[in-house]
Amino acid sequence: MSDRPRTALVTGASRREAIGAAICRALAADGFDIAFTHWRAYDRDEGSGLDPGGPGVIQAEIEALGRRAIALEVDLGEPAAPECLLDWVDTGLGNLAVVVNNAAYSTRDLLDALDAASLDAHYAVNFRATALLTSGFARRWPGGQGGRVINLTSGQSLGPMPDELAYVASKGAIEAFTLSASPSLARIGITINAVDPGPTDSGWMSDDFKRELAPRFPLGRIGKPEDVARLVAFLASEAGGWITGQVIHSEGGFIRDRG
Repeated sequence: MSDRPRTALVTGASRREAIGAAICRALAADGFDIAFTHWRAYDRDEGSGLDPGGPGVIQAEIEALGRRAIALEVDLGEPAAPECLLDWVDTGLGNLAVVVNNAAYSTRDLLDALDAASLDAHYAVNFRATALLTSGFARRWPGGQGGRVINLTSGQSLGPMPDELAYVASKGAIEAFTLSASPSLARIGITINAVDPGPTDSGWMSDDFKRELAPRFPLGRIGKPEDVARLVAFLASEAGGWITGQVIHSEGGFIRDRG
């Protein structure tokens, strides 16, 4: 491996108070150069709200930590996007060692309203992009220990989420992929894990919803983006190198409604 600073790619870091931004900060603090993606059209039309200055602020925060940073506006729903993104990272920063698949497409889908368009949109961003970025990263990996893939998932395997059927199906695929890809990746020096942060106050929760959720956290508070960012940083570190093929539910003891 090169002696140059290693690079981490974080998808879905557009809003400064959200999980992706917190992961960028944590990895930059640990010495990684950072490439991150954002997609303003989704935030504006279907996501948690547009933060117009977010990508620029996130990039400036990374650079203030003494690390290089590039922000890339990418629609990960496009089939060619993952390979193009890896090309851009190789050209702009190089020495890619960590891929964090954090970008997510999420809408409410009840069973009686489920349709092909919603299933395809969730699959394209949540699973297909994750799988193709992982595969492309593995093909480019020069060998030796130290490669990391970290996938963000949800608690869909712990209890029902009947209002988000397309979303949970795509996230469940990520968990299955994480386990089954781990042996092949381990043989070339890459670990792969999935992280479920549970309900996280990343700017989308109303005050009423926070009050409803709070009693279900035995630790006395709702999850923060920094909580999951610390776990991701650990998995990306040398200390996390013995962990692979796992789905880690880091939810602060969240008590689920099992319907």
